[in-house]
Amino acid sequence: MTGPATPSGQQQQQHHLLLLRGGTVIDGSGAPPRRADLLVEGDTIADILPPGSEVAGAGIVELDGLSLAPGFIDSHTHDDGYLLAHPDMVPKVSQGVTTVVTGNCGVSLAPVPPGSPLPQPLDLLGPPELFRYASFSGWMDALRQAPAAVNVIPLVGHASLRVSAMDDLQRPATTQERAAMRQLLAEALDAGAFGMSTGTFYPPAQHATTQEITDIGQTMRGRGGMVYAVHLRDESDRIDEAIEEALEIGRALTARVVFSHHKLAGERNHGRSVQTLSRIDEAGAMQPVCLDCHPYPATSTMLRLDRVRLARRTLIAWSKGDPSAQGRDFADLQREWGLDDEAMLQRLAPAGAIYFLMDERDVERILAHPRTMVGSDGLPFDPHPHPRQWGTFTRVLSRLVRDKGLLTLEAAVHKMTGLAASNYGLVDRGLLRPGLRADLVAFDPQRVTDLATFDNPVQASRGIEGVWVNGQRVWDGRRPTGLRPGKVLQRH
Repeated sequence: MTGPATPSGQQQQQHHLLLLRGGTVIDGSGAPPRRADLLVEGDTIADILPPGSEVAGAGIVELDGLSLAPGFIDSHTHDDGYLLAHPDMVPKVSQGVTTVVTGNCGVSLAPVPPGSPLPQPLDLLGPPELFRYASFSGWMDALRQAPAAVNVIPLVGHASLRVSAMDDLQRPATTQERAAMRQLLAEALDAGAFGMSTGTFYPPAQHATTQEITDIGQTMRGRGGMVYAVHLRDESDRIDEAIEEALEIGRALTARVVFSHHKLAGERNHGRSVQTLSRIDEAGAMQPVCLDCHPYPATSTMLRLDRVRLARRTLIAWSKGDPSAQGRDFADLQREWGLDDEAMLQRLAPAGAIYFLMDERDVERILAHPRTMVGSDGLPFDPHPHPRQWGTFTRVLSRLVRDKGLLTLEAAVHKMTGLAASNYGLVDRGLLRPGLRADLVAFDPQRVTDLATFDNPVQASRGIEGVWVNGQRVWDGRRPTGLRPGKVLQRH
């Protein structure tokens, strides 16, 4: 990429008009790529012009050989605190992401009263000092006052509501506690949250009944366009029951069900994605549903023995009990230490781990499904994170599009852009259309590659040559520009 836009942020300030010229436009709708130039005025796409256009007074960025797409939407993140602590958002902008959905799996940074105990997995969102917002609006105000480089679609976590309203999480909530959580949720929705997420798989919420969730979520009814994102109660042997529970809650709340990081865990469940996707499609004829997935056969969360026993391999991401375990294989450590499973957990906990428990064919089948968006599900504060935090989107483009031909380039971009924008109710992003916001990514389709690996996960991708958020360039192809034009997005 050549032209006067490096350092690009400064050039953007000098030119109210910016012409991205000579590239191949992939507009996010799933339509075939086409050669065109794109004109940006301020934070908005002003026009899409024939190749070789001239616009008086416009700054020029030459895109010869590059593809130009809407900025990618990461439909499943845990970046709630990372946005504040590391606002340049290098793991995301370096792979073309311009918008992140936060508050997934039932855990959000707010509302959690400062000083509250942080049971796992809340601690996966970052250190305790980040949990300083008793109200959801307080966290959103902090993001507006100190913007990050990317936009934010905020969800409220049900487990965080429980931490805020209950003194004992190892039981169902009382009528009074449900009322308190319902009020907190209403305040968050009034402040602009897009909906609620749950994670009844995790200890802080595993005792929550279906009725508790529907009681709390009643304030979502009638608001229109609400999202219910669900980390299923079970993603292994009892996944069918868990899917039905999620669909029931979605109907009760008149909300779109987002099946988070859809997977089939454990070897005896490999191949069952044929049935689960069929059920989700069947439900989609009756109620709004979608799902997200990342392109790896491994997942990552807190260290749990049930996951260790399902996985063919477990890698320790971090351990407060024994920091020397970071980056080591659980089975290797167990042989060295001569401990049984329970003693291992006692020595390592609290800890996080990466679990190799999915089948590659299920992952590819799920990702190829028409309802599936792309979501990284990364844990940005992990000392040895899953590579998905740095490589999810570029891995889709390199491995699934270029190497395997599982998806066309335009279909993959649609999953990352227009499809996600539609599911989250964004009317001004996700497509390259005049009048929409200028969230853009320029990349080399022949060169774009994820470099993050399980052994060396903190590595920026290759081939992302430019990223613009609200018309301002935040990634110049090698490093962040220092501009932070991200916004907390609003429901429409």
